[in-house]
Amino acid sequence: MKEDIEGLDTFPKLLMHHASVHGERPAIREKDLGIWQTWTWREFADEVRALACALAALGLKRGEHFALVGDNRPRLYATMAAGQCLGAIPVPLYQDAVAAEMAFPIQNASIAIAFAEDQEQVDKLVEIHPRCPSLTRIIYDDPRGLRHYAHEHLVPYDKLLADGHARLKADPAFIEKEIAAGRAADAAAMFFTSGTTGVAKGVVHTHGSLIGPSRTAAEMEKLGPDDVILAYLPPAWIGQNIFSCAQAYVAGYCICCPESAETVMTDMREIGPTYYFAPPRVLENLLTTVSIRMEDASSPKRWLYRRFMAVAGRVGGALLDGRPVSLADRMLYALGDFLVYGPLRNVLGMSRVKIGYTAGEAIGPDLFKFYRSIGINLKQLYGSTETAVFVCIQPNGQVKPDTVGPAVPGVELKFTPERELVVRSAGLFREYYKNPQATAEVKDAEGWFHTGDAGYFDADGHVKIIDRVKDVGALADGTLFAPKYLENKLKFFPYIREAVCFGHGKDQVCAFINMDPEAVGNWAEKRHMPYSGYIDLASRDEVYALIRECVEQVNADLALEPEIANSQIHRFLILHKELDADDDELTRTRKVRRRFVGEKYAALVAALYDGSPTVHVEAQVRYEDGRSGSVSADLRIADARTFPPAAARRAA
Repeated sequence: MKEDIEGLDTFPKLLMHHASVHGERPAIREKDLGIWQTWTWREFADEVRALACALAALGLKRGEHFALVGDNRPRLYATMAAGQCLGAIPVPLYQDAVAAEMAFPIQNASIAIAFAEDQEQVDKLVEIHPRCPSLTRIIYDDPRGLRHYAHEHLVPYDKLLADGHARLKADPAFIEKEIAAGRAADAAAMFFTSGTTGVAKGVVHTHGSLIGPSRTAAEMEKLGPDDVILAYLPPAWIGQNIFSCAQAYVAGYCICCPESAETVMTDMREIGPTYYFAPPRVLENLLTTVSIRMEDASSPKRWLYRRFMAVAGRVGGALLDGRPVSLADRMLYALGDFLVYGPLRNVLGMSRVKIGYTAGEAIGPDLFKFYRSIGINLKQLYGSTETAVFVCIQPNGQVKPDTVGPAVPGVELKFTPERELVVRSAGLFREYYKNPQATAEVKDAEGWFHTGDAGYFDADGHVKIIDRVKDVGALADGTLFAPKYLENKLKFFPYIREAVCFGHGKDQVCAFINMDPEAVGNWAEKRHMPYSGYIDLASRDEVYALIRECVEQVNADLALEPEIANSQIHRFLILHKELDADDDELTRTRKVRRRFVGEKYAALVAALYDGSPTVHVEAQVRYEDGRSGSVSADLRIADARTFPPAAARRAA
């Protein structure tokens, strides 16, 4: 593979290479109205060339930015590639963002042309158009609901494509010259960070910084044209772009776009991806689904599940890593694979997965072990938007639940005296767009990027990330306090969707709990427990007892770890609402803004520490349609049992 694509230093060049070398192989698929539609590499490249000619006619030029907003769709990918053929820079935006959030990127990058998937996204762009005078063209794909729109800037994709084919036929040499003019050092895309620590910044990546790491990782995992991936995460997230664009162009594998977010599980089972990526929150939700289904199963099935999952937990990871396992355990695991693990992998749509990655944030060790125990080769990788994702990857046979693996070839790593991980590699971003001060703050004169993550190397040279540097702290007695580590252990339980832990400088750890309404609701219904809504369910004595059991199990586990045994959770409350990105409590990639949440609900944090049995809360919320409202509730605060280290194993 390396020899075939050596010298192809931009995405358009790689695309045209695949169209020439294996043009009849599938490049991208989309499920539409229940039927999978396929574009070959040749068909996809033909559409991209024509579309590029049409975009040039609209005035898109080399070095200019253009926006894309929508779900994963072949036409979104075609538009992205077409702009890159001209040397323009795509700026994907989060499709679930409200209109106001889209204004800053469009203003910041002086965007004139935007691609919108459907009426919902068109409406957002039309709404902010008065604030974004540079926006002169909105290209839309799905025309449903737009028949009577009279906005002068709207351009239907079909009309644009037809015009492009005519221009391509009249002057086929034009686009070939534009593609040939591209260089590895040219800007290839700009991704806006999720903004966990402030205003979102435009991260500028070149073709070289995206292609190089993608090629290295593809070679490590032996990815090729026969592989298949499901593109179901937001296109605005660099991880989705790496797996569904950069690596697809490098390895030549097929990208599959699900029909909708609701059909992802069904679509996964149908296409059987061989290469899979999921952030921890997706894996948590899948496990919650499994747990709910098992609760609804008959008693014999529940017994069978528990029996063989115990076997899987004991030997599954060892078998996957090729470590010695007794013949008796191998036979028992094989029976479990026939009865439990195989059907479970099929339900999850992972029967054909050869390589699965998780990243984006730390994953709980128990959650990680679960997937590996049932035969899914799930591995952790480490990276960020600024590092083009691939910094560390766990090699096969060297997978640990508490590390992210060693550095990828070509990547240099070291830790500062403050335990901050710094990175130097060819995959580093060029700059934060129009923000030299922010660039200089994280990228020093020697080319080291300061990640903001705290950790250390273990005895085998693997990187262990414990939390963000700014979040790692200590309790009043000096005990290490790593809130993300505690939160991930809590989120392993299907009844807990999110957790926010507090404790820096305090004498004990306390927590906010976001229950999972689907899992807890199903649990309540099986017990014939009536409730009127989320707030009512969250306040029930039975639900508090359920969550307390989860917290106390975490405490028992923590008591077995000497360095953090004193970080057990003493008090908790169940929040009155789900943390929401629309309320600025989560990023668009679903990461908790811990500091913001702590400040927003400062009265609740104070009540956790002053011994109050209850606390009243009133909060503003923003609904999906843009309206604002308020909710109020009296929240209970519960105590949880903690364990002295010596007695923890007996108590558990």
